[in-house]
Amino acid sequence: MAAVFLLSPANCGGNRARIVMSERATFELARRLRSPSGAPLGEIFSFLSGLYFRGKLAYGRSFACVPDGLELDGAGVFVITANAGLRSPDTAVTLDAIRSFAGVDVSADNPQYRLPLERSAGVLATEIGDCPVVLLGSIASPKYVDVLLEIFGERLLFPEAFVGRGDMSRGGLLLRCVASGEELTYVPVAGAVRKGTRPPRLDPATRPKPGSP
Repeated sequence: MAAVFLLSPANCGGNRARIVMSERATFELARRLRSPSGAPLGEIFSFLSGLYFRGKLAYGRSFACVPDGLELDGAGVFVITANAGLRSPDTAVTLDAIRSFAGVDVSADNPQYRLPLERSAGVLATEIGDCPVVLLGSIASPKYVDVLLEIFGERLLFPEAFVGRGDMSRGGLLLRCVASGEELTYVPVAGAVRKGTRPPRLDPATRPKPGSP
């Protein structure tokens, strides 16, 4: 099934952000972020968010399927940003860009966040026609859903298995799906039950081995 994936952003104002943005940081990713050429957005957000974003990115890259004859940045995977709309995870970002993300409130009521997202999502909606769009992020919060539903309507889907799970559980589930090659079931965001009881814990025996995506 053709599908494009939208990944919710990482927290650019947390402890891991302070680590990678520190001028004293000497590890390779921090050095690249400080360089004029920057580092890939997906790699930076994977560091900031850890398991959850790493799972979203690996899952999106494994199961995104662009409609025939259409070329899209990121091969059909896009990251929601705080003030730059949708961007390919391969987009090079600098330290200044991450600092600017950290200074913006990701809220549906904030035009600094909402307007760039509306513009880029509108362009994407025109490009992909009736192709489904899968949101890998919180569907209980209006900060993504309120904006994206206006653009994509019934085409906006989410993994049904996300309901009731916390971020770490979602990340673990997504990495397990990548390892097994089994795609999740998606349901429309419009009219869906977005909050529910917590499902059983993931079986530790099914955790992907180190070195997996």
